[in-house]
Amino acid sequence: MSVHLNAKKGDISVKVLLPGDPLRAKWIAETFLENPVCYNTVRNMYGFTGYYQGQRVSVQGTGMGIPSASIYIEELINDYGVKSLIRVGSAGSLQSNVKLRDVVLAMSASTNSSFNRLKFNAEDYAPTANFELFQKAVEIAKSEQIKFHAGNVFSSDIFYADNKDYYDIWAQHNVLCVEMEVAALYTIAAKYGLKALGILTISDSLIDGSHTSAQQREQSFGDMVEIALKTIVSF
Repeated sequence: MSVHLNAKKGDISVKVLLPGDPLRAKWIAETFLENPVCYNTVRNMYGFTGYYQGQRVSVQGTGMGIPSASIYIEELINDYGVKSLIRVGSAGSLQSNVKLRDVVLAMSASTNSSFNRLKFNAEDYAPTANFELFQKAVEIAKSEQIKFHAGNVFSSDIFYADNKDYYDIWAQHNVLCVEMEVAALYTIAAKYGLKALGILTISDSLIDGSHTSAQQREQSFGDMVEIALKTIVSF
């Protein structure tokens, strides 16, 4: 067991999907996995292991934001030997052509978090996706005819920005959307030489104000999950 996961050794697959919402983890496990077994209930941050296309896969909730996600990522890697991690999360669009429910494949992740600056002596580090996972996800999305965008995303520590124009500079530099965890995932995975990818679904638009409901964010992002599962079992 680790500090925040009460799974035993062997309960968790080396291939893990990482939704922020623990209820999305439950939905993914019950909808997409065969014979899912819940291995974690600590803090109600559900984790499940089951089978997809005959391969063992786990799905673990991480909570919101880099501090919470980084705890689970570190423990999954160091205490359970996880090798491949794909974040499956929601995001807010920063571009007019990135619409509600569109899928975004995160090639890289800019951030306003101090997470990396604390690591790199106040210098800038560029968190990037694992190329093999990214390339496979692109292939799968194309073969399934799922509309997607690929590019830079923004991992923010701020959900409610005081300045309504806060994200304008990021949008002007073609950042596709804002979310809260990918930058940390890519940095931690790079540290350990592991595979990581962020696949996001647009749940809100900072352009026109449109948004999905809480239930839709929890249970209706199937395209993203299909891409993630088919990608992770390819390795």
